[in-house]
Amino acid sequence: MIPRDLSKKITALRKGFPVLCLTGPRQSGKTTLVRSLFKDYHYASLENLDTMVAAQEDPRRFLLSHREKGLVVDEAQRAPELFSYLQGIVDESGAMGEYVLTGSQNFLLLEKISQSLAGRAAILHLLPFSSAEVEKAGLLGSRLDEVLFKGLYPPLFDRPLQPADFYPSYIETYLERDVRSMKNIGNLALFRKFLMLSAGRTGQLLNMTGLGNETGVDHKTISSWLSVLEASFIVFMLRPYHRNWNKRVVKQPKLYFWDTGLLCALLGLRSADELAQHNLRGSLFENYVIAEHMKRQYHCGLRPSAYFWRDHSGHEVDLLIEDASGIKAIEIKSAETLNADLFAGLRWFAEQAKLAAEDCTLVYGGEQKQSRAAGRVLPWRLAHKLC
Repeated sequence: MIPRDLSKKITALRKGFPVLCLTGPRQSGKTTLVRSLFKDYHYASLENLDTMVAAQEDPRRFLLSHREKGLVVDEAQRAPELFSYLQGIVDESGAMGEYVLTGSQNFLLLEKISQSLAGRAAILHLLPFSSAEVEKAGLLGSRLDEVLFKGLYPPLFDRPLQPADFYPSYIETYLERDVRSMKNIGNLALFRKFLMLSAGRTGQLLNMTGLGNETGVDHKTISSWLSVLEASFIVFMLRPYHRNWNKRVVKQPKLYFWDTGLLCALLGLRSADELAQHNLRGSLFENYVIAEHMKRQYHCGLRPSAYFWRDHSGHEVDLLIEDASGIKAIEIKSAETLNADLFAGLRWFAEQAKLAAEDCTLVYGGEQKQSRAAGRVLPWRLAHKLC
């Protein structure tokens, strides 16, 4: 088992919250992680029909029957009746870390927690492996295109699976189970088309009207379907930075996928060699770097403060990270050879935002770490070290 960075945060929070809630996409390793951290707890999966029926028909008895040992409830959103009873049980008990809930549908869990368990539940997100986790285990590939194509879902590292076998099955399971349970979507073929068209827009400004026109539905439907993709941890939105260095800044978010392997599958790529020649390779690399930063933050129990910046004149910075010390600007280029042109965007933005060179970073597709007058240079293998 590859150690997960989130383990430290879970171990700390179990001492201060009666309920721990772990969300994330299917096959991200949630069950494996909680069963390794809570070995003595009783485990109940609501994917099992009999267990789900027992939880729905008599939720109080279901929760109390294992309270002395502790209880892990997998896919807890399948029995929403549990949440109302949990509040009274944990308030009466006063014990910390008594219940652990996991789920792959974020908004269904969060809705129930906000209604019944506000202040009583710690909410954490487990995403596919970060490159840092895989690198520590000595399993990160040596070629960038291979890493982008394979992606970082745990089953590809735990089992003898190839991406071409794993992702089509993953997509089918996602469509048949998660999509149907979250929204009343009758035409899954149309939703699949929307999913594939969304993949072709990774790293682009989100235009729901244009996406709707190509899919054949209105923009309200696109908005609803995007909420499904976000809630099930398929995509995330990167928002534009709110500070107005130039009054003509864009307002639309950008669309990214949590995993580049899944993204490659949706784009119809069949090998890393095909990716090397693909017109979206630069966007895929940008997606990879930004997703790495977001995963790194979530796996430390943090909420990322990440944005992009772009004006209508074409000036753009791929990633802005805001923390207590100020703003960090990151430019992302898939080129393997460094040249002065790669720093043009960083130089322009640093002048506008009055940033020092140490606050500017170029992440590129090469292998060398350097320090330049315009900022530091990180190779793709160190993308997780943005902050």
